[in-house]
Amino acid sequence: MEFLSVDSEAFRPYGRVVEGYPMAGLLEALKKTPLPEGVGYVPREELLHAAPEAAAVGTALYGGMPFQLGWCNGHNTRLNCLEYHRDSEFNLGTEDFILLLGLESDIREGKLDTATVKAFKVPAGVLVEVYATSLHYAPCHADPAKGFRVMVALPENTNTDYRPQGGANAADRLLWARNKWLLAHADSPEAKEGAVVALTGENIDIARAL
Repeated sequence: MEFLSVDSEAFRPYGRVVEGYPMAGLLEALKKTPLPEGVGYVPREELLHAAPEAAAVGTALYGGMPFQLGWCNGHNTRLNCLEYHRDSEFNLGTEDFILLLGLESDIREGKLDTATVKAFKVPAGVLVEVYATSLHYAPCHADPAKGFRVMVALPENTNTDYRPQGGANAADRLLWARNKWLLAHADSPEAKEGAVVALTGENIDIARAL
């Protein structure tokens, strides 16, 4: 699988590089968060909220809306699932990391073919916006020896406990947590937990491409 640049034209439908905000304090705080062998996620991390520029940056990114700064850290090479929110997500890594991204507009009859997924490499210290219409999930490491520590900025309470039963349509049935619509691959742990199997094709593993 080719690793595309977030500075390339190919990234334009999925997101953008965000410039102009001070990142040093957030990066230092992020370095103090855990690095699991697998993948760990915390929706809100007080270490990040206490960083010197955190309040100003978060307020600017979401235009005054309530926000949360969390992290997704660890080691990963597999796609497993894709998710989307009703708002953009912002990511910042202490090391280079890779995002596997799809487009909500490529969903057909409730399914997405993983052949449409592209891989984008995000350099360490670069803040990127992943648009609300971009399907994404846990980052992948660019270097297995380093893993990844990635800040995840989202509207407040996103990815917290909320899983209503049923739903009026196919999209409603994808709702896996608050503001989190999830498409699972049949081979994923999430599918075994009851997530809707909505990814067809290969469960992408970038290990051989690293």
